[in-house]
Order: sequence, then structure tokens, then C-alpha cells
Amino acid sequence: QSSASLLDEVVNWSQETCRQELKSVLPKLTISFRVFHKSESWDDYIRVLKVITEMFLPHIELSELETECFSKILPKAVTMFDSMMKEVMDQAGGLSSQNTQLCSVLRNILQAMMQVMDALSTCVRHVGTFENAPDLDAIRSLPTCILKILKQTFQHCKDSETVYCGRLSLVADLLQALFKDAYTLQKALLELLDKMSFNTGASGNEVSDIVSIIHSLLDICFIISNLDMALHANTWKFVIKQSSKYQSLVEEHLHHGDISSSLCDNLLVYLHNCFELADQIKLSVLQEATQRPEYKLFQKTAKMCRFFANTLIHYIKEFKFSLTKHCSRFHQLFLQVFSKFPPCIGAPTITPALSEELSAAALVPMDAVLLQLLPLRSFAESVLQNELRLSPEHKLPQCLLLVNVLSQLTSQPEEALQLWHAGSAFSEETPRLPLYKALFTSFTQCLIERQVPVLLPGVMTKGQAQVQVTLYQHVCVHLCASVAALSPTFFSVLEQCLASAVLQADTLTALLATDVWCFTARYGTADLCLHHALVIAQLVKLCAADSYQASHLGLLLRRMIFLMVPNHQMELVTRFPPSEVENLTVWRQILLRAFSKDVRLRVELDIINLAQKVLTDWENGGYRLGQVDKVNAMLSALLVVVRGFTAADEEHVLSTVPLVTQLWLRMSPDQVQTHPVLQSTLQLLLSISAVLVKNIEHQVISQALLCVDSVVSQQCAQPELVLAALEFLSFLGKVFVPPDSQNQILPRISSLFGVFLSEPSWLLHQHALEAFSQFAEVTNHEEIISQSLCKEDTKTKVVNYLSKTVNAVEDTESRLQRIKLEAAVIEQHNSRLESQQEKNSDKETCRTSEDSEPCPKKARQEAGTEEYSRYIQTAESALKALQALTEGKSNTTPIPQWLESRLQELQNVITKINTATHKQ
Repeated sequence: QSSASLLDEVVNWSQETCRQELKSVLPKLTISFRVFHKSESWDDYIRVLKVITEMFLPHIELSELETECFSKILPKAVTMFDSMMKEVMDQAGGLSSQNTQLCSVLRNILQAMMQVMDALSTCVRHVGTFENAPDLDAIRSLPTCILKILKQTFQHCKDSETVYCGRLSLVADLLQALFKDAYTLQKALLELLDKMSFNTGASGNEVSDIVSIIHSLLDICFIISNLDMALHANTWKFVIKQSSKYQSLVEEHLHHGDISSSLCDNLLVYLHNCFELADQIKLSVLQEATQRPEYKLFQKTAKMCRFFANTLIHYIKEFKFSLTKHCSRFHQLFLQVFSKFPPCIGAPTITPALSEELSAAALVPMDAVLLQLLPLRSFAESVLQNELRLSPEHKLPQCLLLVNVLSQLTSQPEEALQLWHAGSAFSEETPRLPLYKALFTSFTQCLIERQVPVLLPGVMTKGQAQVQVTLYQHVCVHLCASVAALSPTFFSVLEQCLASAVLQADTLTALLATDVWCFTARYGTADLCLHHALVIAQLVKLCAADSYQASHLGLLLRRMIFLMVPNHQMELVTRFPPSEVENLTVWRQILLRAFSKDVRLRVELDIINLAQKVLTDWENGGYRLGQVDKVNAMLSALLVVVRGFTAADEEHVLSTVPLVTQLWLRMSPDQVQTHPVLQSTLQLLLSISAVLVKNIEHQVISQALLCVDSVVSQQCAQPELVLAALEFLSFLGKVFVPPDSQNQILPRISSLFGVFLSEPSWLLHQHALEAFSQFAEVTNHEEIISQSLCKEDTKTKVVNYLSKTVNAVEDTESRLQRIKLEAAVIEQHNSRLESQQEKNSDKETCRTSEDSEPCPKKARQEAGTEEYSRYIQTAESALKALQALTEGKSNTTPIPQWLESRLQELQNVITKINTATHKQ
């Protein structure tokens, strides 16, 4: 009997006849179906498939389903479906409304594909009728074959716009029906699989089948991600549920990298779609946003964000120890999600209500994700990399992530604290920074965000509303809170990280570390505060006086002293006596008002006495240039004392003024121009004189102005010197100059103000405006004001400053671009400082005795004319200054007895030089 005649006969049988003839007829039908050839009509084979699934399938025993039916017909059904799909793909390009024959052929094929899918649905429904869910071995061909067909169907629907070349409308109704059938078939299959269960004794084939099903569904997830949200979510639910359900069986076989990466990617895709929809809603002005279709779609998409965030949490919780190789992807996810929300500069701008809704869906769950990842070493290694190269938009997210880690660590066990706080300890470990150091480093890199500045929600306090705070405040508060809860085990690591941060070039990072260090000192004991102060003072002493490290450490030491009890302050004085020259680098950094009264008076007296001794030694040594550095160190400490004077310190003021006067009378304008070290002396004298200006003689004021004028006229003044000169000029407004001295003093004041107010540097120009306004407010010599403003341009700038006129308002975008350029310059400057400091630390420094000249540079083999010129100019300047001193002071101060013998020695040197010249 032929297959066709048998089929014609069978279709008229009753269910009872089918049951009776099952054993004899089913093999013949399956054989006829299995010899399918593409060249033959699909209709005959679909008829066979439908007859088997609808008429004979209900009568097959469960134990025989796989061997007698599914394994024989389902693989061939997949082959037939493949052929149909290939035919559609080959013919679809020629589809058009004029080619009705091709359109009919394609529609027939699509309908045949739906019939195949309907037959598979019948199989699934039948298996679902059994009282007890079957083992997977009993139906293993069914899910495998269905998933292959589903994958092809969804992919075809996804690519339909391209496949049908713009003629999609001719088959759209059938494609929609095909997608709907596939949707229904998958739903039924997943419900069936969900009823099944396996124990730990499952066979290897069963485990392999489970893993294969999960991976096939994962492939389908990739395809349907932008087809249907509900289908996408339900498929993922099943993947994660089955993976967790059979965790002990499948964990080591699953593609965790694909799963974790896909979860992260889907979260980001839906998040991006939300922002696009929010942007459309923002532009709407015709009706209420909540009534727009975009808003409903936004809500659905936001729910998908929440779904994937929660799914990721569950997945990490179940499989965290299988994800060690993929933690860098989670790290990137944090940076990518954070970068989409304020305060990140590049975050999309949407309405506050939508931002809050989206934050609850995507940003808030990231805290729970982080909580699951904290115990993982590989995640810590990714986040705490030593040289983490981040794009500009990810620098702030990295900082915020580290702050979140810091906040959540308080509830973690000792192992997690060790992992994050201690850093890597052995060479075989993957290098990772201690958390505190990583946070300071990250904060340093947020130059743009600090300058804008970006704002974050502040910490809620009782009785006060929540306010917005800067990134600096945000990081500082969380650092201090962490220190308060820190285990003593990691205190030494904290100290090292604070010291490292204070010693780096970025001033704001050093200031942040200073704030945290001071909090640590206040939170701890008085003995701890003393210990830290002594260590810091020793570090200050070891640093070069003009280095940025000394400046940062000095700031920390000044603040630390305020926290010390009086007897500990006295111990600091005892350990670093102000009466010794080598300790002046420490005392130049101090604020005397931080000390108790007794300690302050002791320090003042010691420094003033030391200043008298240093000047006496310098005078007795012939005012050698080699001793100027020591004099400058003394003046730096003396400036601290002078600035700390109170009304009760009249005695100390009277003993200080002669020292300053003596030095001013030694200052030679020619020498100041020639020797940079004397510019530092001039700078310090100006700052000291500004405080003591009411007690200084007018002759000394005239000498000071002469020195400044000579340096400024030669355009060799250092910026620090200009600032000191401006400070001095501003304080001169408090001085009344008698008529007999006005011709020497007033013109120089107006001349200097005129020069400084024309300063091209915006920073110096701003200080000049401030100094001039302070001078003008209090001076009795109003003619100086008009004489200083002889240039119309200068006058306009001063008037605008006094009236607080803003010349131009910078728009937000221009300001941001300017800040970015400035940040790049600051970053280069800091790198240059640190690089230069490293070089300097490697060089051997010259140490001179009290009466020696500065260490000479290595001599050349042949001296050029430039060297001759430089040395002779130095000698001329020194001799002219000596001449001015002897002629100017001959009637008031006796000339030292040793001067004549020293001059004779110089004469002998000159004679020898002349003799050598004649010999050549």
C-alpha cells in the first residue's frame, strides 16, 4: 500500500481504530515522513505530520513517545522547516505587488510553516496531559527540535524589514500570525519544562540536555531582545530559574560569560531606550506628559530596567563563585550606569520626575548588585587596579563606586574588609590598591567635576532638610564615617594612605586627606594626635622648604596643633626647639594663635632671639651670599611670629623692628636684580614689613620701595615677590607720610600701582585690584589714587572692579569647555611637579657649613665669555652695594674693624687676576 493511499484511508479512521492499528500503521507513517525530499510537495508531509500528532499521538505510551515517535519525526520536521525558511529567504527579494504568483508562493510557505508549528504545539499539549511530568529522557527530541524552529522563526521576524526589501506589507499579516504561534509554542514548552524536576542523580545525558536547553533559550534571548518585552522577560526568567533550580548539576557547564554579559547589555540597552523616550516626553508641550503614548512605553521600558537589574542580583547571588573571570564586566556596568545619571556631566538631561523614576529602576538596584560582589576578589582586583585607565566620562562614576564600596563595607565580614582595605601584599597576587588610596587617586582624577562643581545629595541629619553638596564634601563625609567605624587592624594602612595623599601634587586631594586626618586625630586620643603631629613635623623638616610637599604638610601641621592639649604643644616645642636653625622649616609653617599663651610666648621669644643671632653671625661673617638661605629661613619663621602678634606683644614688636630695619638697609637694588636668592629675601621682608608698617621709619619704607621698583623695572620679579609687594603697598594706606618724605615715597607708590594694575597675568592683576582698593579705602594721600590711574584702560578696570561690573556672562557650554582645557593644564602641571620631585629626590644635595659659600657647579673645561661676564657683574654689584652702605652709614653706624683687612684680601685677588690676564 502506497503512502498516499494509506494516508487517505487513515484520515477517516476513528480514534478507536487508530488505537488498535497503532503498532502496524505508525511505523509506516513515520518512515514515509522521514524520506522527505525538498523537490516534493510539503503538503503531503505536513498531512502525515498532522495525522501522526493528532490521531496517533494520544495513544502512544509515555515510555515509547521518544523512541517510537519524537526521535523519528521531529528531526525531520526541523529539516522540512529549514527548507521552507531557505525557500522564503531565496525568493523574498523578488517580492512585489505586481508579482502575484511569487506573493502567493511565499504566503503558502509561511502558512505551511505555521502548520508545522501547530503540530509541535499539539505534541507539547499532549505531553502536558500526563498526570506526572515525564523525565526529560522520555521527550528529549521535543524541546531540542522546538527550540531550533523557534530560533529560526524569531530571527526571521527580526530580520523581516531587510528580508522583504520594503515589501513587508504583502506578508505582514502572516508574519504576525507566525510570531504569535511561535510565542504561544514557546510559552507552552517552558510551562512543560518547568513542571519537570531532576535530582542530583540525573544522568549525563539529562544534564547535557538541560544545559543545551538553557543555552538555546539564551540564544533566543539575544534574538528577541527588541521584538517583545514580555517575551524577552519571560524567557530570561526561565533561563535564570532553571539555572538556579539545577545549579548543582549545571553550574560548571553553563556559559556564565555569555549570561552575565547579556544581562548587563540588556540593562544598558533598556536604560538607553528610557532616556531616548524621556527626551521625547521632555520636548512635548501639546499635552500632559503622562497622557502621551511615549510615557506608557517609558514606564514599560523602565520596568525592564528594574527586571534586568533584579535578575542580575539574583544571578550573581546564586553563581558568584563561577563569575570570577567576568567581574571586570560588572565593574564596567557600574561605570556605564552611573555615567547616565546626575551628577555626571555627560548625563542626559531629563525632567526630575522621570529621572527619579528611572533612578529607582536602574540606579538604586546597583547597590544590591554591589553588595553581592563585595566578597569577590576578582571584583576588588578590577575596581582597585593600580593604573586604571578610564575615559573622561567614567572618572566620576569610578569615584562614586568607591564611595559606595566604602559605605557598604561596614556591614561586611573580616575577609571582605581585608580584601578591600589592605591592598595586595604578595608579588604573586594581582596588584590592587588599598581602598583609601584608590579613592584619593580617583578623586584626584575628577578635576573637571571638582571645578564645575557637580553636586550630590548630602547626608540627612536630624531636624535639617537634605541639601546638595560638592563632590569634595560627599567624599569627605563618607571617608570620615568610614574612619569612625574602621577596625584597628587597618589603621596603619589608613595612615599610609593619608600620608601618600597629603604628599601628592594635587592640592585639593591633599586638602581632602588633611580634613580626614584631622578628623582621625579628633576622633582618636590626645596621645594619637601628639604622635601624628610629631611625625608630620619631622616630615616637614625633611622636605625642601619650597616644595609642594612642605606646603601640604605645613597645612596639616597647622591644623593639627589646634587639636593638641597644651602640655603636648609644649612637647612639640621641646622636640623641635625654635631656637635651632635646622628647625625653622617646621616653625615657618605654624600659626602661633593655635598655641596656648605660655607656649606661644616661648616660641616667639626663641625665634626672635634666633633671628638676632643669625643676623649677628651674618654681619660678623661679612654678609656673605652663602648665608642668605639661612637668613631667609629665619625670616620665614619670623614672619609667622609677626603675623601672630597681638596688642599685648608690644615688647616683641619693638625688638623685631630693628632687625627688619637692619636688613632693609643692607638690601641693594642692584644685588636683588642679580641674585634670585635675594628676591626671596625681599619678598619675606615685604611681608614682614606689611604687618609692622606703622612702626617702620619712612627711610626704610623708601628703601623698600626703591628695591621693589628696581626689580619691577627690570621685569625680573617673581610672582611671589609681586604678591608680597602688593600686600606691602596695601598696608601703606595706613601710614601717613610727612611732607619731607613725600617726594621719595608717594611717587613710587603710584608708579608701582600703575605697573601692577597693568599686569597681563589675570591672577596678579586681580590681586593688584584688591590691594589698590584696600589702599584707597584708608589712605590719607588721595593724590596717589589719581596718579596711579593715569592710563584710561587701567582706570576703567579699577572702576569696574569697585562697582562689581561683570564684563561678560559665560554660557554653560563655554564654561565647561574652558574648565576642561584648564583641567588638562592642571593635570600636566601636577604630573610635572611629581616628576620633578622624583628627580630631585635622587640627586645629592649640597650641604654648606655656616661660613661657606654656596656649592659651586661643576666647572667646565673651558670658560666662555658668558661666565666671565656673569662673575664680573656679580662682583661689581656687590662692591657697589658695599660702597653705598659705607657712604650712607658712615655718620650713624661705625664701620666694622675687620672690613679693611677683608678689602685688602679682595685687592690681592684682583691683582692676581690681572697678572694671569697679562700672562695670556
